[in-house]
Amino acid sequence: MLVKGIVPRGYCKGVVRAIEIAKKQAHQETPVYILGMIVHNQYIVNALEDLGIQTIDRKGKTRLELLDEIDHGKVIITAHGASQKVFDKAKAKGLEVIDASCLDVIKTHDLIQGKLNEGYEILYIGKKGHPEAEGAISIDEDKIHLITSLADLKEIDPTKKYVMTNQTTMSLYDVYDLCEKAKELLPFVEIEKETCTATKIRQEAIKNIEESVDVIFIVGDPHSNNTRKLASIAKESHHCDVYMIESIDGIEIEWLKDKNYAAISSGASTPTYLTNQIIEYLKQFDFNDSKTHQKPFIDKTKILTQKGA
Repeated sequence: MLVKGIVPRGYCKGVVRAIEIAKKQAHQETPVYILGMIVHNQYIVNALEDLGIQTIDRKGKTRLELLDEIDHGKVIITAHGASQKVFDKAKAKGLEVIDASCLDVIKTHDLIQGKLNEGYEILYIGKKGHPEAEGAISIDEDKIHLITSLADLKEIDPTKKYVMTNQTTMSLYDVYDLCEKAKELLPFVEIEKETCTATKIRQEAIKNIEESVDVIFIVGDPHSNNTRKLASIAKESHHCDVYMIESIDGIEIEWLKDKNYAAISSGASTPTYLTNQIIEYLKQFDFNDSKTHQKPFIDKTKILTQKGA
């Protein structure tokens, strides 16, 4: 099978930074916890637990609430960032705080705080319940408004002055559409787009895949917003089958029947090892030769060792 590995793909700089920060805390006598998934990939979470670093994550619970489950030791703030309230509560409990926040997320927080200090309210385009959006909104829940759709935008008071920004992993196309609508509806709005460069160029690469491709695989965890956005853009932009899978184990042989040209990409928190394994498997795959159907073993020791492509 002809296979195209989309470049760039896999780990972004924020994910690499967060993983390296966490790895430095391996096998310590003092308990080390991560407040939520360090990045949205279960393979990475499992690999860090093998190093003695425990992830505290409960569906529906905020970072502030998760802190109630940690009484001593070290706590790592994930790449998605957290509000100052989380840092303050952790320190008040006597925990040592290790900040693995993505620098792009910190930049957005600084922008938000600066604009609040200038008297603006904030329109924040994001996904409800996502930890990055949670951290941003909690800076000031009265003056920061979560925008998930046009319907939310229509509820905004048009007499106030706003700055509109966004979760860094949102679709740049969705952000553009909502920003344009905001300019139509709100006379006193300024736009500060904060989609990170890694997200932007990955999404553009997906949209620009050549039309001769007849199947697209997006590799990543279903928790990962940027991975889901890549799959969504692929489905909207191309008239071929698109599958989102976590690893090689997710491939169904029947999906490959009558397929000749596959494109592979992955979310910014997907281990490069997992994506490369899929690429090599598909290169040797022949639907008519059952000997090529056997999937290789996933070596979990390689999950944390490789960077993006």
